[in-house]
Amino acid sequence: MKHSYADYIPALKAMSDETRLRIIDMLSCGEMCACEILEEFSISQSTLSYHMKILSESGLVNAVRDGAWMRYTLNKEKTDELKTFFACITSDKEDCACKTYKNKRSSSKCC
Repeated sequence: MKHSYADYIPALKAMSDETRLRIIDMLSCGEMCACEILEEFSISQSTLSYHMKILSESGLVNAVRDGAWMRYTLNKEKTDELKTFFACITSDKEDCACKTYKNKRSSSKCC
């Protein structure tokens, strides 16, 4: 399975923040309202909105308006896709980038 590394940058950037990782962990148990998420942090509602926007735009989280609040769930398809991507790039395979590098290196006079 060939992956475009660039396709995963938004999700990986979204996960590069401790607060957003904690939110993902919280959502792994199921749907949560923004007010429920906010109770677990010492941040303002606008800061939570900022984090949720990043998570939603990355595709990791689905957001649905429920009156004045938003309800959030993990995007199962996206998280499964990321798991597959990590499994692919961390396993030995025929078209592995390291094999391409080793082949180039063996034909050069460097090192």
